[in-house]
Amino acid sequence: MIENIETERLVLRDMKLEDKYDIFEYRSDGETNKYQSWIPKTIDDVQEFIKRNPNEFNKPDTWYQILIICKDNNCIIGDIGIHFIDIGNNKQVEIGITLNKKYQKRGYAIESLNGIIQYLFKTLNKHRITASVDLNNTNSIKLFEQLHFRKEAHFKKSLFINNEWVDDIIYALLSEEWLK
Repeated sequence: MIENIETERLVLRDMKLEDKYDIFEYRSDGETNKYQSWIPKTIDDVQEFIKRNPNEFNKPDTWYQILIICKDNNCIIGDIGIHFIDIGNNKQVEIGITLNKKYQKRGYAIESLNGIIQYLFKTLNKHRITASVDLNNTNSIKLFEQLHFRKEAHFKKSLFINNEWVDDIIYALLSEEWLK
């Protein structure tokens, strides 16, 4: 479990089974999530997704999903995935974000990622955060560049997503770059 993380307009918190309908609403949108490797077809798919979330936050070699909640209306507007990489004493993580299309282009993605990056570097003392982005996902590329991530690699047709090979762009940020 993670403690709630608050930003000016958002709360980042654990998923609960009762969140499944709200998660299904934005995660099942195939067009919005075309760069995602997981798009649920049923509520049961989401329920299994929630049940698979580890019981322990910051556990090496796990993906942990947290929800993004809008304070104004208490709505779930997306989620952030955090992969705790079991390299270098669990000091590296990979992050990814999914945001409901109704809440895009309002600064929620950058605000929520700023909140989790701050938490990962300052509270958990992580050394390095990476993000894996499809070359065609220009919105995510702009987002990570706005957060001062640097492009570290471009792997040609290295991921098989939605029945096609796609390029994978790796962005990274070190704690000393964030905490300047």
